[in-house]
Amino acid sequence: MDDLHRLSATEALRAMRAGELSPVELLEAVIRRAEQVELAINAFPHTYYEDALTAARAAEARYAGKGPRPRPLEGLPVAIKDETPIRGQPLTQASLIYKDDVADYTAVVPERVMRAGGIVHARSATPEFSAAPFTHSRLYGITRNPWNTDYTPGGSTGGGAAALAAGSAMLATGSDIGGSVRIPATFSGVVGFKPPYGRVPAEAPYNLDHFCHDGPLGRTVADCALLQNVLSGPHPDDPVALRPKLRIPAELGGIEGWKIAYSLDLGYDVDPEVREGVVAAVDGLREAGAVLEEVEVGWAHAEVTAAARAHFGAMFGGSIAEELEAHRDLMTAYTVKFGEESAEVTMADYIRGMQIEAQIHAALGRIHRRYRALVGPGFGVAKLRAGDDCLDVEVYDMLLTVVFNVCSRNPVLSVPSGRTDDGVPTGVQIAARPYDDVSAFRIGAALERVRPWPQVADPALAAA
Repeated sequence: MDDLHRLSATEALRAMRAGELSPVELLEAVIRRAEQVELAINAFPHTYYEDALTAARAAEARYAGKGPRPRPLEGLPVAIKDETPIRGQPLTQASLIYKDDVADYTAVVPERVMRAGGIVHARSATPEFSAAPFTHSRLYGITRNPWNTDYTPGGSTGGGAAALAAGSAMLATGSDIGGSVRIPATFSGVVGFKPPYGRVPAEAPYNLDHFCHDGPLGRTVADCALLQNVLSGPHPDDPVALRPKLRIPAELGGIEGWKIAYSLDLGYDVDPEVREGVVAAVDGLREAGAVLEEVEVGWAHAEVTAAARAHFGAMFGGSIAEELEAHRDLMTAYTVKFGEESAEVTMADYIRGMQIEAQIHAALGRIHRRYRALVGPGFGVAKLRAGDDCLDVEVYDMLLTVVFNVCSRNPVLSVPSGRTDDGVPTGVQIAARPYDDVSAFRIGAALERVRPWPQVADPALAAA
């Protein structure tokens, strides 16, 4: 079949379990699709097709009853974010500084994917040091949005989101320290989940940074839940990883009568098309039986920006200080700018940022005392040009995601909400109460049932 790449991950699993689809057939279809679209979107800096085909043949044998039983992700092609170590594979951080580096160990996230039967056929592109809401670098070039290649798929998990939207991956892993799962989910028309802090084990020392989360992306809510169930759970190497493991149920019930708050702007200035997407999502949730009420969020974007600047300045500024001094000529312009701004942050700024974080937590807590979740837009502008370093704009003014990194214990699901006039998707964030992951997924699934979204970009992309 020429359209196997269009199957959702859960559909493909059902077909393989029923003996109606071979993992080899599925992988070959996904590889063909990648070969058709990669020149246009540039989502994969590294591919491992031969190794993946070997793994697919082993999965085929499992489904045929030869060997151990099939595992939760058996035979599904999964794109792993390029910043994540896998032993023996490049670990460049999309930077010319580290272009020859190779990982000497495998991180928890890809390890869990592979142990669950997922097939790592490709690594997905990121911006340098995963430090931008778009995806391009001097090392790997520009990654483009499959729905309209003039624009970015977002970042920093842009390659993974673009691959899902194009049909060249069934699932993708991401990380989110300021929106790096949810921003590309928004721009690429896919589903992304920022788990609450500690739900998914992370690599030291960033597991101790409460802004930092690893999470899944998929084309449907069920696909995202499928991967989240593999990634989550305690791990001996991460002391903050939560126990016991929380599992998202396969059957997500309705939301009739649920009280849900919404904000058209989350305290920011947003594009009209972004607002329209929120309105469409609100209408859809009302159609699903929920009670939606508009609220004032209780924070201003200037406050969120101050807290985020202080946190990122302390974390990012310290982590790249040596690179900035020794290798400025090899770094991208946006990373240099971010590094220079981060170096200006003082300890007094950091303490003030913590005080602001407490105020933001309190404001969101007041909303969640009355409502099951808060729904709002995913990004301040409807689209960003592919390859634009955004040096002449204040990126923080558009970064509607970072408030939920401040409120890191809140699970946040990003789902599509509409399309702009030139085809770029818009999305909304569903921020549930602390550690109430299931409610976020139930709300997303309810919206998907009444307002299903297109899952794969037009096949005309192959000729782009």
